[in-house]
Amino acid sequence: MPQHADPTCNDRDLTGQPADGAATATAADLLKAHFGFEQFRPGQRDVVEHLLAGRSAAAVFPTGGGKSICYQLPSLALPGVTLVVSPLIALMKDQIDALAARGIAAQRLDSTLTAEEYRAAMDRIRSGDLRLLYVAPERFNNERFRQALRALRVSLFAVDEAHCISEWGHNFRPDYLKLAGFARAAGAERILALTATATPRVLEDICRAFAIDLECAIRTGFYRPNLTLLLTPTTAGRRDGQLHAWLSDRPPGPTIVYVTLQRTAEEVAADLAAAGYPARAYHAGMDAKDRTAVQDWFIAAEEGIVVATIAFGMGIDKADIRYVYHYNLPKSLENYSQEIGRAGRDGQPAICEMSACTEDLDTLEQFVLRDTPTPEAIGSLVREVLSLGEHFDVSLYDLSEAHGVKPLVIRTLLTYLELLGYLEGGTPFYANYRFQPLLTSGEVLAHFHGERRQFLADVFRHARKARTWFDLDVDDVARRLQTPRGRIIAALDYLGEQGMLSVKAAGVRLRYRLVKQPDDPAAVIETLCERARRHEDDGLQRLQQVMGLVHHDGCQTAALAAHFGEERKDCGHCSWCLRH
Repeated sequence: MPQHADPTCNDRDLTGQPADGAATATAADLLKAHFGFEQFRPGQRDVVEHLLAGRSAAAVFPTGGGKSICYQLPSLALPGVTLVVSPLIALMKDQIDALAARGIAAQRLDSTLTAEEYRAAMDRIRSGDLRLLYVAPERFNNERFRQALRALRVSLFAVDEAHCISEWGHNFRPDYLKLAGFARAAGAERILALTATATPRVLEDICRAFAIDLECAIRTGFYRPNLTLLLTPTTAGRRDGQLHAWLSDRPPGPTIVYVTLQRTAEEVAADLAAAGYPARAYHAGMDAKDRTAVQDWFIAAEEGIVVATIAFGMGIDKADIRYVYHYNLPKSLENYSQEIGRAGRDGQPAICEMSACTEDLDTLEQFVLRDTPTPEAIGSLVREVLSLGEHFDVSLYDLSEAHGVKPLVIRTLLTYLELLGYLEGGTPFYANYRFQPLLTSGEVLAHFHGERRQFLADVFRHARKARTWFDLDVDDVARRLQTPRGRIIAALDYLGEQGMLSVKAAGVRLRYRLVKQPDDPAAVIETLCERARRHEDDGLQRLQQVMGLVHHDGCQTAALAAHFGEERKDCGHCSWCLRH
């Protein structure tokens, strides 16, 4: 973790010497030369100055507040590489395309890259040609990537959606828990944590995890004067008519309608389309190609309506969204603020209206309760994992079936065991591969001779034919042929790259090493049970905070701002201020 600069150096001139002794241009010069802006947005200059002076920092800016400049600009002035950790592949791609248009070299490492593209990107980083690298948090589970980082100078380690590191954050992700350790292992010289939605408690968590001084945590405030926040009491039977009334009574414009269930997204989108509105559904249950098509259509549309679960909106670069409607209650005030924050990013007026239907609470409470494993399930999981030997691999889905716990919760519990020092994670791998021949087996084998030809023939012989695809259990075939599994995978990848096969990987398994057995397994199980109970209580409390906003007898904008630690007077343009 980086060493913090002497606090007496807070007024250091940016034209002075950075850590490597090379002179830099001023932050304002870089902003104008590379991004075309005459001045910083609120908070940006403070964050950039902290980083260029060698200090770690946190940025809590509202959605559309310009967080990306806070790491893109320093990457131009700092030596070494700036590593940006983001869970959003779509956002990575959009930012990299925008940087390329400005002549700034950036690259992403994600699951969509081929082996050749991955090697090319790493070569560019090692050569110093690439200064800005985007990765997903799961990338750090790859031992080869972690090893490669140790050979690089990581000047800045930027973590987007940093609230995910906190148990009290609304989008808690287990892989985020390990990022602080990965930053230390990579020798990161400074850290930047970014989020749009952090309560004071979550911000303290973030700063503690990344050793960021609280005076270097910059919060610009939740309030945006161009957003009108409206809350309308309703019932489940009335809200379809209410949504139609909102759409018909106001000028058309790009609109997001948020719902809780995937089924609801489909039903409401079909209802609106039948009424003549340009509406489409979007949810995580759709094929990736279909989701991308809806995103692209919405970004280009002037009057498009997307009816979506919370899967939609993260990383969507559309500044002119005029309306955000909540057909169902949001899961938390953090979710609500993030979702309405996608409206009016062009600074023009936008309306955010919520159907306040208490009948939604049962469904939302069930989401929370279903995520909480029983003490018996936690106990059986821990006992199984501790009995698997020093080196083992597991499937989240197999463990989920065996213990009756959702896969994401299984992953969280395993991560807790890592943080408690009992497990060490390794590189995940695919247990199964599927391939579809694009040439006959004879045509493929004709390209090879001798032992290589016989090896491929043996691999093909052990594949199981489905309708048009062949299934291959790599571990089983490796045992039968007494050959390393890596050789089989390399052969399949090569044939895929040469256009002889279409190859798909499936069946992810997670590798672990048992570091030590706990002295008291029952105490470890109770620690995990207590964390699960706290998480459940916190989820239920978040729902009550939503209802508290609905029933609040006062300015709702001010109440929402107060939840994020900001004091405001009555806004004059929320439901209470307009209608009392």
